[in-house]
Amino acid sequence: MPHRSDVSTDDLAALLAGVATGKTSVETAVSRLTSPPGNLQLSSADTESAGSGVPLPLTLDLDRQRRCGFAEVIYGAGKPAELIAEIMRRQRQAGQDSLATRVTVETAKAVAEIIPEVRYNPDARCLLAGAAANKTPSPLDMSATRLVRHAAVVTAGSTDAPVCEEAIETLHWMGIPFRSFNDIGVAGPDRLLAAVPELRQAAAVIVIAGMEGALPAAVGGHLSVPVFAVPTSVGYGATLGGLTPLMGMLSCCSSNVAVVNIDAGFKAAYLSGLVVKSPEFNRPENRNASDEEE
Repeated sequence: MPHRSDVSTDDLAALLAGVATGKTSVETAVSRLTSPPGNLQLSSADTESAGSGVPLPLTLDLDRQRRCGFAEVIYGAGKPAELIAEIMRRQRQAGQDSLATRVTVETAKAVAEIIPEVRYNPDARCLLAGAAANKTPSPLDMSATRLVRHAAVVTAGSTDAPVCEEAIETLHWMGIPFRSFNDIGVAGPDRLLAAVPELRQAAAVIVIAGMEGALPAAVGGHLSVPVFAVPTSVGYGATLGGLTPLMGMLSCCSSNVAVVNIDAGFKAAYLSGLVVKSPEFNRPENRNASDEEE
């Protein structure tokens, strides 16, 4: 194809963006590029594609909130800032709050330049827009609201904090009240025993642990609610990047323990949030005995 000296870089970028997003056919693009000089005409679809800054086709599931109760969550790893910002923009137009997980600091800064009202938690690697971005997560005040159904987030050690933060930000985005219990691993059994009475007040419990992954079984044996175990990639060489706690948790003999993927704080929080909001679990006869006594 001969070089078109009359085609500006911006026009060419707009035309290619239209092809990439499916708004312009390949045949149409070829026809425009091979037309006589001065006759390259861009359609509105081309210019919209160029102006959005979105380099890839984008198909959003904006109906998911109606079907599933919560909006589509953005997996941020590997996505350019422009794409994340465009997804958030469209979700906000649809009246939905946005949550993006596994977002790097650099990407978060770039998104914030496009959407200034976002909030970023670097420990959780979560980026939020909407109501959940207006304030940071705050644990439930049990002294004031004893009977509020909530989720509990438990960590075995302080090195599990990033996964814990991802879980907490997810619960916050879902509007689920939560409490956190940190650093109560099985190496100090008295710490867990001291927390059991308060853990029994939760409707669902997330247990985050690395090393040998023993904590969820110990917690589950004290409770009558679902326990979602999260193996983390914390530990020495024999933990194999989280495979050892994963296999230990999958082999757990506590019947109320279910296991999610390695470092998957988001998935455990999402499942816990569904339990807390479930009409079946909210029936009075399914409350913990400790709730009824209050």
